[in-house]
Amino acid sequence: MVDNIVSPTSERSEISAPLQKQSWCQLGLHNYVKILIIGGAFYYLFRGVIGNIVQRWLTDSSWSHGFLIPLFSLYFINQKKEGILHSVQHNELKPNYLGLFFLICGISFYFFNIISPAGYGYFRGISAIASLGAVVLFLGGWCLVRYTWLPIGFLVFAVPLPQRFYVSVTMPMRKLAAAIATALLNLVPQMEATVSGVVIDIFYKGQHLEPPLNVAEACSGMRLLMAFLALGVAMAYLHYRPIWQRIILLASTIPIAILCNIVRVTVTGFIYVLLHPKYTQGIYHDMLGLAMLPLAFGLYGFLAWFMSGLLIEEEQAVSEDIVIRKPASPGRQRGE
Repeated sequence: MVDNIVSPTSERSEISAPLQKQSWCQLGLHNYVKILIIGGAFYYLFRGVIGNIVQRWLTDSSWSHGFLIPLFSLYFINQKKEGILHSVQHNELKPNYLGLFFLICGISFYFFNIISPAGYGYFRGISAIASLGAVVLFLGGWCLVRYTWLPIGFLVFAVPLPQRFYVSVTMPMRKLAAAIATALLNLVPQMEATVSGVVIDIFYKGQHLEPPLNVAEACSGMRLLMAFLALGVAMAYLHYRPIWQRIILLASTIPIAILCNIVRVTVTGFIYVLLHPKYTQGIYHDMLGLAMLPLAFGLYGFLAWFMSGLLIEEEQAVSEDIVIRKPASPGRQRGE
């Protein structure tokens, strides 16, 4: 008898049976009724802060990306569909009363921020998100939290920062962009630029340009930073990578956003001097801001591609030789 040598990959494919495709319809009508009741109660309790957040999305362009954050959270949950449905079908979701304690604390902290004169509006939104996590822990235990912790925590990016904190953060970014843009403008022949805070005075061919170039709050790069930071978390979560690569990709969103904003302010300065000031305002200003998104994505993608080449997957590095021996014919086996 002659043994056949079969590749390990074929053995694995024969052993592993095809997985049945999961569908949210398998969750059952009674579970959807529970979700509807709990969701309605949650919205009724936190309707005030939810309404304020949505209103901020509508009126403040710096937080218009907030509409996309809940959609990303739902997409993250859908990515864990198989695990969630498997846990439901095998009764692995057990109530955890520690979640009830956290829920009481979250609701109490929320109402304290409403009735107290020292209440902080930003923490109302954070309390609502923390209470949502407590509900998940209370009803589904740590098993359900394992699949939903990031979709719930990701909602933090939808809560607008307090105006005072927002201004205090954007001011250093505006000054940095103004200083670097001034240094680059001075490289142009017959151009002299001086910066005072966030205002750039420009002399071109001996003529003082009026009005001076002001790096406004909209040019701070905070809008790009918050949106790009949220996207960086999503990309690091969705694409399987070693943990150190995910940390680097997530941390890189901050310098990439700052760099793109510096490019934006510098280009605005050149347009202001060499073309016309009207091309730095209104729709032209907004279009230039949107043009920074492809640049940010390109830098982020290049970094991700570079780190992917640092490590070679084991399956690609080790080539397996597959030898297949055919059984001898009956005549050859008898020695004919």
